[in-house]
This record gives sequence, structure tokens and C-alpha cells, in this order.
Amino acid sequence: MITTEQREKLRGWFAGRLPDDLFEELAELTVDREEITVIGRIPAPRLAEGASATEREAAVQSRVQEFRERTRQARIEVAVEAEHRFRRKVSWGVECDGERTLFTHVSAPVMTRLRQPERQVLDTLIAGGVARSRSDALAWCVRLVQKHTDDWLAELRDSLEHVQRVRAQGPDAEAEDTPPDTE
Repeated sequence: MITTEQREKLRGWFAGRLPDDLFEELAELTVDREEITVIGRIPAPRLAEGASATEREAAVQSRVQEFRERTRQARIEVAVEAEHRFRRKVSWGVECDGERTLFTHVSAPVMTRLRQPERQVLDTLIAGGVARSRSDALAWCVRLVQKHTDDWLAELRDSLEHVQRVRAQGPDAEAEDTPPDTE
């Protein structure tokens, strides 16, 4: 969990480091323990008036693919520098005409211990064809919770950030700033 100030510094670093012509706008930057995900907005393709949804979808996919290939070297250079500086992998994606596409992302293993009733939930999702494995079923459950509790999770993150600020002002923080007693 990082603070708002740390997130703003990170966003500022990327805004300053990304080539000016890479994105129209840095749309979103998210970070966790393992990964920084950079999402930039790119221009929508110009289509003839009255173009079908199928034509629009194909044009957007082609625009995203062209962008990905054309900017690969510049993105790699930024990612290498950021990974060294922030000690996290960098993943990339774009928004184009309202569609979001991730090029790369980290799939981090997470260990957990589940009791039988919880395992049965995962096994039911597998048997029902919702997931291929327990790992896949667990990821599906997490996405479902995230989708239905965004406001609650945002409030929890804000509370955790407040706790980190209070801890930083506690007596242990002062002890680090005070020179040791020489008597």
C-alpha cells in the first residue's frame, strides 16, 4: 500500500519521463507491491460517418496494435529505468475510443489456506465451467468482490493511508530523528 503522496510522485515521474508524443494523456497509473501499470490514451482512428460497430472495433484493434509495435522500444526504455528505480515491474496498456487494452501485466502467485467449505466454492465454479482451476476460480471471486465493492475498498485504502501518516508521526519516528544519548 502506498500513500497518495508516493502515488503522486510516481505519476509525476512517469509524466515527466514519458516521451511527449507517446500518449495523448496519461490516463491512469496504478501500483501495488509487484507492479506499476501505466495506461495512456491514444487517438481514436478516423472512420467514415456511419461506420458499423464491426468496422469501428477492427479499426480500434488495429490502432492499438500499431501503437504497441511502434512504441515498443520507447516503452521498454522507460520500463527498465522505472523498474530499477521503483523495484516493481512495469506493465503497459492503452485506452482508445473508450476501449482499454493491456499489453502486459504481472500475474503474481498468492498463497492462501482455505478450509473445505471455501474449497467447495472454488470447486463448484470449476464444475460449472466458470473457471478452469482453483487459482482461476479464486481470481474470479476477487474480481467479483472488487466489482461490487469499489466504494468500500476506496474508503478502506483511504483509511490505511491515514494510519500510515499517523504511524509516521508516532514516537518511533521521533526517536529516529533524535541523536542517541551520549551519557
